[in-house]
Amino acid sequence: MHSKIDVVIMAGGKGNRLLPLTENTPKPLLKIGDKPIIEYNTDLLASYGIKHINIAVNYLSDQIISYFKANNKHQIEFNFIEESKSLGTIGALKLKEHFRKDYILVMNADLLTNVNLDAVFNAFLSQKADALVTTVPYNVDIPHDAIETNDEGIVTNLKEKHSFTYHLNAGIYIFKSVCLDFIPENTFFDATDLIKVLLENGKIIRTYSISGYWLDIGKPEDFEKAQEDIKHLKL
Repeated sequence: MHSKIDVVIMAGGKGNRLLPLTENTPKPLLKIGDKPIIEYNTDLLASYGIKHINIAVNYLSDQIISYFKANNKHQIEFNFIEESKSLGTIGALKLKEHFRKDYILVMNADLLTNVNLDAVFNAFLSQKADALVTTVPYNVDIPHDAIETNDEGIVTNLKEKHSFTYHLNAGIYIFKSVCLDFIPENTFFDATDLIKVLLENGKIIRTYSISGYWLDIGKPEDFEKAQEDIKHLKL
């Protein structure tokens, strides 16, 4: 995988939902167990032979840059894409002079996961897609019978307790490099915005369901769960 793909970790967000923890520390550097969130991701990438990692930074970027200059046990060549303003979860990729490969793996910095990246990339190649979005299942249980009515309020059906499974965006993507042409210049632009534009332009987007461990550390309760989970995970 590593010889065919550029890698970008998106680490520019402010992490407002985790205030006051992120008041003076960028969210990617918040520690889970004994190391920062983002380092679990650089360790994961290194385990697949990745030796060059781009990191898009903005909020308190100097701290992230300094951290990896002092902590680089895998001898990774880091390239920091410094946003002059917040560009969302994918806007920084418009600065594509940093990318030389045919494919780009993009992942959020605030994920804790043991996803099999080789399997993700192989799925992408075998499905002949322009882009791939990883997903995680999310089950919603309906605890009571559901009453369905028509416009006149007359009961038409009664559904017994049931559940739905939704497929949530897991924050890890693969794009053909040509997809970056659809990102606007110097504009706040999220990965979901790019997905919508690609769909509007007839591009083929596939999904890959993550079967391993995955946690998005967005809210205080996620951060607390990560602190407990890491005691039992081999990450």
